[in-house]
Amino acid sequence: MPAGEFRYPSSPPPETEDDEGWVWNQIKEEARCDAESEPALASYLYSTILSHSSLERSLSFHLGNKLCSSTLLSTLLYDLFLNAFSTDPSLRSAAVADLRAARVRDPACVSFSHCLLNYKGFLACQAHRVAHKLWNQSRRPLALALHSRISDVFAVDIHPAARIGKGILFDHATGVVVGETAVIGNNVSILHHVTLGGTGKAGGDRHPKIGDGVLIGAGATILGNVRIGEGAKIGAGSVVLINVPPRTTAVGNPARLVGGKEKPAKHEDVPGESMDHTSGISEWSDYII
Repeated sequence: MPAGEFRYPSSPPPETEDDEGWVWNQIKEEARCDAESEPALASYLYSTILSHSSLERSLSFHLGNKLCSSTLLSTLLYDLFLNAFSTDPSLRSAAVADLRAARVRDPACVSFSHCLLNYKGFLACQAHRVAHKLWNQSRRPLALALHSRISDVFAVDIHPAARIGKGILFDHATGVVVGETAVIGNNVSILHHVTLGGTGKAGGDRHPKIGDGVLIGAGATILGNVRIGEGAKIGAGSVVLINVPPRTTAVGNPARLVGGKEKPAKHEDVPGESMDHTSGISEWSDYII
């Protein structure tokens, strides 16, 4: 490799005690490489990444500029995000886990810096976590205002009361809707136009609970206070109205379990991490288009 040339690694190394520091250093190296190879982006990369001393400062600056409006100023949002990320280590560790999730699971994600700057699913999730923190601090008008801007800018509608784990991949993300009492576990992957919604106008605990390691395909709709078990897979376009057992696959409208209700087929992998959308589907029917 010629001196001074930087190449993106094919995949990130295992998590370390200083994972945040390693990822931030990698982001800066990637940004330097991109600025050298594409001078038209040099100023943009300097202002969003290279001029900042930490991941939380870079992320706060970028979110502030993305979500600002004529009446919701970027400086106000920058201070809001920076205060949240700086004082809450769990927000920073979740952001790093989400960056890793995109880098490892999405073959289109060429670098951490690409995810940080351009993945609206990642950005919407980080902004939601701050809105959720505000909601829990009883700063609900501000949480709802932030929620509205996230929906306007990123086309991702996550109620600020919804609880989301870490290692989350919102792949493509357009049209994702997550209701107020929904819960999403760790290492979950969700594609575009997925709805985690209620079944009517009744209040209370009325939205889905998604276990760790779940994969939800594009256009799937899960309604009501139902539980999607750990490591389950929901096929694209499915409509789920009842609980789905762990490590099983539900497909169709209405969704049915691959292998049947009495003895559903179970898989060994974690689909939320493997991103395997199709294995086992042929067991559901003897005719696959």
